[in-house]
Amino acid sequence: MTDFAKALESGVSLLRALPRRRSGVADARRAVGEWAARHPEVRAQLVVDRRPGTPMVDYDLVLDHPGGGTVALTAPPEDGVPWLIDHSTHWAAGYLVSVNDVDVTVPQALTMLRSLSRRDSSPYREIVDQCLLVEATGDTESPTESPTDSPTDSPTEPLTAADLQATADEFRRGRGLHDRASTLAWMAEAGMSGEQFEAYITEIARRRRFRRDREAELAPGHLAANPGDFARVRAVWVTGEEKMTAGTVSDLLTGVASLGDTGEATVTFATRWEADLPAPLRGTPPGGIVGPVELPDGGFLTGAVLHRSPATDDRETLAAAGRAAFAGWLAERRAAATVEWHWS
Repeated sequence: MTDFAKALESGVSLLRALPRRRSGVADARRAVGEWAARHPEVRAQLVVDRRPGTPMVDYDLVLDHPGGGTVALTAPPEDGVPWLIDHSTHWAAGYLVSVNDVDVTVPQALTMLRSLSRRDSSPYREIVDQCLLVEATGDTESPTESPTDSPTDSPTEPLTAADLQATADEFRRGRGLHDRASTLAWMAEAGMSGEQFEAYITEIARRRRFRRDREAELAPGHLAANPGDFARVRAVWVTGEEKMTAGTVSDLLTGVASLGDTGEATVTFATRWEADLPAPLRGTPPGGIVGPVELPDGGFLTGAVLHRSPATDDRETLAAAGRAAFAGWLAERRAAATVEWHWS
């Protein structure tokens, strides 16, 4: 028997012995790694197929053939379902996207979009971000069903009745559902039963609590590393199609007063965090004038910083730092995620 034939025989035995649940994938990878070290000539690779909606997985073992090309081994367990029937439909049929270990159907994606957390985000990014939060909280079997016992980044204590009530109240207020009748009408329009609505609110509460706790955890470090971003700045700026020139703050204020309600420009007086100011104004000393500066989206900006207060570690500042830190954390997860859209 050739070395390759021996590797094939041994590979089949290996596949048949691998654990078939998602929780055992790490052990399966270690076992295959040890086996591959004993058969370096075949350059073995393990392919894991996580079945959506179940805790079960399938494996393929891909080997380099000595004559060129590759050979794929598969050894499905005997579960009473013929292979042709079990695999007659692609596993992703009916699924919209897979983000790491989270698989989302079209109905589940529509349910996610009912609770958009950022109205300025594209639906595609919002779905991906919601999947990443589902993964972080451990609900990786389904974004719209019951939670699993997977390891999580979130606290392990159960949600309280107060958590659920606060989430439900916030959700209803955000959609103008101010009484039982309007809430029931919304549920009917969305095709949700009472149990489904309760599960839906539970998912939102779990993700929001994770976000809250994560923001609180990250806030002090982010504020300490970026104190300049959280100075409180009082500023005035004018944006419009025409350039406005001002040599002093007084000139700018006079120009603003002369605009009146002509609609030719937009005038903003605001106190904001430094990081939330228009980019041309950031870092400008009090009394400093900026502009006219051409904006990326067209038009011009002229503005002035009137006052700046250094960052402090009060509750409001820490909350802002937490939101910024969480956005950065989520962006890192998004950049590292494996995202596959199932358009066909």
